[in-house]
Amino acid sequence: MDWKILIALLIFQHSSVSFQLDFANIRREIAGYQDIANQIIDLSVYGAAQNQSYNRLANFTDMFGYRLAGTVNLENAIDYMLQELQADKLENVHGEKAEVPHWVRGEEYATMLKPRVHSLPMLGLGYSVGTGPKGIQAEVIVVRSFDELEARAAEIPGKIVVYNQDYLGYGISVEYRALGAAKAAKHGAVASLIRSITPLSVDSPHTGMQDYAQGIKQIPTACITVEDAEMMWRMAQRGEIIEVFLNMSAQNLPNVMSRNTVAEIKGSTYPDQTVLVSGHLDSWDVGQGAMDDGGGAFISWQALSLVRQLGLRPKRTLRMVLWTAEEFGGVGSEAYFKDHQNEVDTMSLVMESDEGTFTPSGIQFTGNANATKIMTEVLKLLKPINASILDKQGDGTDIGPWMSAGVPGASLRNANDNYFYYHHTNGDTMTVQDPIAMNLCSAVWAVTAFVVADMDDMLPRDSDHVHIRVKVH
Repeated sequence: MDWKILIALLIFQHSSVSFQLDFANIRREIAGYQDIANQIIDLSVYGAAQNQSYNRLANFTDMFGYRLAGTVNLENAIDYMLQELQADKLENVHGEKAEVPHWVRGEEYATMLKPRVHSLPMLGLGYSVGTGPKGIQAEVIVVRSFDELEARAAEIPGKIVVYNQDYLGYGISVEYRALGAAKAAKHGAVASLIRSITPLSVDSPHTGMQDYAQGIKQIPTACITVEDAEMMWRMAQRGEIIEVFLNMSAQNLPNVMSRNTVAEIKGSTYPDQTVLVSGHLDSWDVGQGAMDDGGGAFISWQALSLVRQLGLRPKRTLRMVLWTAEEFGGVGSEAYFKDHQNEVDTMSLVMESDEGTFTPSGIQFTGNANATKIMTEVLKLLKPINASILDKQGDGTDIGPWMSAGVPGASLRNANDNYFYYHHTNGDTMTVQDPIAMNLCSAVWAVTAFVVADMDDMLPRDSDHVHIRVKVH
């Protein structure tokens, strides 16, 4: 065996053993943050910052409403945020450019003409093309699954495909929204209407993004309500002829420039090392975007704000990024990663809140075994607010590129069972938000981010040992 490889293996073994032996010290180090954690919790939940994140979000959403990527309204909202972050005395406040899509919904409506006249509440899907000014009038074929679509392919040409798929959880059922138009168009459909991706409906359509397939004709596509999809399924089962008129003036315009919104608290000892907290500032063009993702964006602001208000300065830099164009597939975060990928080795933890800010129970985390042990100890600091659970599978669209590069990632674990009731609907307003829950979420976010940023060492990752080998050579 080459002597250099032997030395590298010995260093690797020694570093692993040392970490195990030092874990008692790491546990003591983290336990030593309990007083600071309590200060953050007290300020956020009971003190002068009580309801601060909620009130800031209410002012913001009431002022701007929804914030669709590509619109002047989103850019005005970003300008406002930059001013507010500076007024909050955060550091390095700035916007970073990102080219984003510019999809315009325009006027849209759908009417069932046969077997009776009935207005169909609907919301066009992102990137959808329009119908043309004359609209589309066609017979409907209703299917329950992609398998049924394939089995009935000969019946589809010239028809509008209506999907009445069961809700089997968002991650599964969202495939119908994402791929429904492309799969229907492949067999000659002239449009597709998809049952909204939600476990509960009060006659409310849900929007979202869909993906056309290369080489297949792009057809207009929208989501309709659960109630109307089920009604048309029943009609079809009775053998009734269903006819629908659809009119959509949606357009895909040339890309425009937007910005990711950045603020920091600079690290005192290792300013080039970073803990990143984030949410996205854009939203769909319905409701107020208060839940998706105003809450996540504003607890990320609040995490830095609480640290600043307490006069704390961690060893590493705390950075907040409010992403743009997340709803169109993480476009803003991809641009940010491209510009900052040289920071992969110095990014200790990336955090994203984009699944609601309801009552928190802890953190979802993805990292190696040693990092998970450390985060388990960090979460114990949150026992005073019953938010100490460390769960698996921390993730997020916007932190995905960093996690794919090996950076540990975390997302907020919260009581969000009702999240998809309001998701991408006109019901996503401040009424969904709760100030007490946001106080608690802000505390979880701030304690976790501060402690990881202030510990003596960065969170370990599997690639650390590769770096040791490189240093040997």
